Amino acid sequence: MIIETSPGDDYLECRYSVQGRDFVEAGVVSYLIKKALKHRNISESIIRKVAVVTFEVELNIISYAYEGVIECYVMPDAIIIEAKDHGVGIEDIELAQVEGYSTADESIREMGFGAGMGLANIKKFSDVFEILSEPGKGTYVKSLIRLKDI
Repeated sequence: MIIETSPGDDYLECRYSVQGRDFVEAGVVSYLIKKALKHRNISESIIRKVAVVTFEVELNIISYAYEGVIECYVMPDAIIIEAKDHGVGIEDIELAQVEGYSTADESIREMGFGAGMGLANIKKFSDVFEILSEPGKGTYVKSLIRLKDI
């Protein structure tokens, strides 16, 4: 699952491949990123935000895309999570961000996923949130989480 990591004293870059519909692996990327942040002595409150964001983008790729990539950049002042997928895309981005709105099919719901909180949680736990999507092509999500209050 890990494609590459580039550690440095004040910088870390990780890149993970995520396969669509692979629910057995759901949570692995967020776990690995959380573990890397703990080793860098990042505060628990920041780790929690990053873990929520990462889990939600990971689950969205698994649920709605054929495949995707999650990148994590740890810098001295912020952590950036970027997710890019090749999948169905999002028809109505504003509606998809409404808490409780979901396009998950029955098979996803039967596993306990698809509650419609993914994008809403990513936005909630991000200091800066960006999303671009093209139906039939895929989705790009960027979350920036500051390490210190401005």
